[in-house]
Amino acid sequence: MIGWRERVSLPDWGLFDLRAKADTGARSSALDVSSIEETDDGRKVRFTVIADRAGDGVEKVVEAPIVRHTHVRSSFGRRARRIFVRTRVVVAGREFVTEIGLVDRSKMLCRMLLGRRSLQGRFLVDSRSTYLHGRRRTRER
Repeated sequence: MIGWRERVSLPDWGLFDLRAKADTGARSSALDVSSIEETDDGRKVRFTVIADRAGDGVEKVVEAPIVRHTHVRSSFGRRARRIFVRTRVVVAGREFVTEIGLVDRSKMLCRMLLGRRSLQGRFLVDSRSTYLHGRRRTRER
């Protein structure tokens, strides 16, 4: 069981303690990134992750193989072409590999969205609870 908001880590990319929303209405997972650039051969993508826009503003440049390109309908109803990558994710002490769409979520509170494909068969979401597996980090940490 997880809350509708939890902390997650992406250890392959050196990203830890990211704020994430468990969204059973979203099919795919998404990560807030900027400066998305495909490599010349089109097999990899380089992007910047801002770990916590409200906090320390630490940026991490990541390069990952592209799994696929697809069109995704946003929560606002707009269709957009999105690049998907695959990486390990740790949520509530459980580690698994999942696909993540790269998108600008700068206007959203949570840096990451965990969609149904990532949640299915792994977690139940308690929509009344947040951070069942760890409190929000404080600025001192």
